[in-house]
Amino acid sequence: MIDTTVFHNKKVAFHTLGCKLNFAETSAIGKKMSDEGFVKARAGEQADVCVINTCSVTDTADRKCRQAISKLNRLHPNAIMVVTGCYAQLKPDEISKIEGVDLVLGANEKFSILEYLHNIETDAPAEVHTTKINKIKEFEPSCSRDDRTRYFLKVQDGCDYYCTYCTIPFARGRSRSANIEQTVQKALEAIEAGAKEIVLTGVNIGDFGKLNGESFFDLVKAFDAIESDVRFRISSIEPNLLTDEIIDYVATSKHIMPHFHIPLQSGTNEVLQLMKRKYNRELFEHKVQKIKSLMPDAFIGVDVIVGVRGETAELFEESCRFIESLDISQLHVFTYSERAGTKMLDIEQNTPIAERKKRSDILHLLSDKKTKAFYESQTGKTYPVLWESRHNGENMVGFTTNYVKAERTYDKNRVNAVEMITLGGWNDEKSALEIEK
Repeated sequence: MIDTTVFHNKKVAFHTLGCKLNFAETSAIGKKMSDEGFVKARAGEQADVCVINTCSVTDTADRKCRQAISKLNRLHPNAIMVVTGCYAQLKPDEISKIEGVDLVLGANEKFSILEYLHNIETDAPAEVHTTKINKIKEFEPSCSRDDRTRYFLKVQDGCDYYCTYCTIPFARGRSRSANIEQTVQKALEAIEAGAKEIVLTGVNIGDFGKLNGESFFDLVKAFDAIESDVRFRISSIEPNLLTDEIIDYVATSKHIMPHFHIPLQSGTNEVLQLMKRKYNRELFEHKVQKIKSLMPDAFIGVDVIVGVRGETAELFEESCRFIESLDISQLHVFTYSERAGTKMLDIEQNTPIAERKKRSDILHLLSDKKTKAFYESQTGKTYPVLWESRHNGENMVGFTTNYVKAERTYDKNRVNAVEMITLGGWNDEKSALEIEK
């Protein structure tokens, strides 16, 4: 084990699982460690510390976390192994028993990692430091850059909704955020670092500002007032919090892109009630129609969960018909997974695992159909596209303002640059639209 009183030039390896919020938080933790003298371990180098930021949205997510911990322990057998994130908050004792784990940090402790590393006792049983979820009040804005060109800005954390299938409120605590001034400052720092596109992320971002008299709409307007060549995208936002005034504003915005991601979860009111969602399908349909009436070319992504308790075959079929009727661009399909401590376990009617998979397959096919139709409706149209660093052989990809993936011949001078293009037909893999020459 390393001498944790001296961090200068010590090497750290990071592994992040789950949502973009986790990636933003890992980036903030990495910045703290870098300021203290840590350097990021390169491929093949032995790390002195490994930090694993975990997810716990399903049983599969838990399993992937355990696998990642074991793999990192094999790759870096002498490193201090730190595990944090949602899985660490929900099941700290379970994680502490995994071979190689030295330190387990909960939701309130993750950003104090340096303090715990300074004081850790080497060659001792794993230390567990967590705070009861009702005591978690800290919020720290954070921003990360992915391996392409986008930055992800954490504007909110926690959730007050307690949907019957979900453990996030138990893993992340109550809804909270910084104020608008602090959040905009974080965006300005990203722009100064070269950000051309920033995605606003959180657990329930529409709840931004509720504790200090501000609102998510106020935040959107503050971002739109920034005098810089930058694009903002709103990540997943609850349909009941996506107000008509926000939709109206985005339709004429300078910086907020015509791209929405709205969780539906089920296309029947009966299942929405079982889930304890805060809207019905009529409200959801209104939001989609409102967006499309003002922004006909807007991209709309939709979350759906299949196979929850109480979702009969008839209700699933009704949900499919409703989803098919919506003018949307893509589905993100999640298969229900039982989570300990959730109210949905009180519902007796259960859906067999094989049936859940079948329903997932059906909706994935519907998603492919929706995405194909949306993309083909965009051919011949002209948009600004932000080119990314990743490339497929001789071609590079980028996204238009309305989130259509475009492809052109690779040119390193175009990376992280915006170019006005006209969309042509499909590329060979039908994964993007080529640009017209």
